[in-house]
Amino acid sequence: MKSLSGLFFGLFLVCTSVFAQEESPDALIKKIMDDVLTIVRQDKDIQSGNTKKAIELVEIKILPSFNFQHMTSLSMGRDWNKASPEQKKHLTEEFKTLLVRTYSNALTSYRDQIIRYKPTRMQGGDTEVLVKTEVVQPGNKPIQIDYSMEKLDSGWKVYDVVVAGVSLVSNYRDTFNQEVKANGVDGLIQMLANKNKQMEPGKK
Repeated sequence: MKSLSGLFFGLFLVCTSVFAQEESPDALIKKIMDDVLTIVRQDKDIQSGNTKKAIELVEIKILPSFNFQHMTSLSMGRDWNKASPEQKKHLTEEFKTLLVRTYSNALTSYRDQIIRYKPTRMQGGDTEVLVKTEVVQPGNKPIQIDYSMEKLDSGWKVYDVVVAGVSLVSNYRDTFNQEVKANGVDGLIQMLANKNKQMEPGKK
């Protein structure tokens, strides 16, 4: 699996708001990015590596903005149809937990990155849009981060993120497909559960 460190930095920056249906997706992302970065810049505990506190921030500010079931189905590809409704529920929950814990680790590594917002091409009736941003890091090349968003009844949701040309869902697909082929859908659920257990706060 390719490195996703830049991807997860970008992912933690996005979340929803109660006014999601009233805001364009790019305006929503900019607003939440600014809010989250302000919190991280002021929170010394998160900056010093307090993963539990970072997880709390992710759960409040990140989870509502993602369509995790869509992300999980895209990551599994054709294998999604092999899963029962109960297995799909478990897969989505485990994948969500994996992403939350990964984003939380990314939060603790944030320092002085700056976000640049690029023009978003969008027509009035569009229900899907690609929101483009760029993360500028001191001493490093900028990282292009593109958010694939869809408009649902509950507002705009992220269903994929592409960093420097690497899609989150595509990046996981090979690993997921290999596990399903070897050990079935239950094997993939167990693999994700084991990974999440290893990433529990306080464990090395």
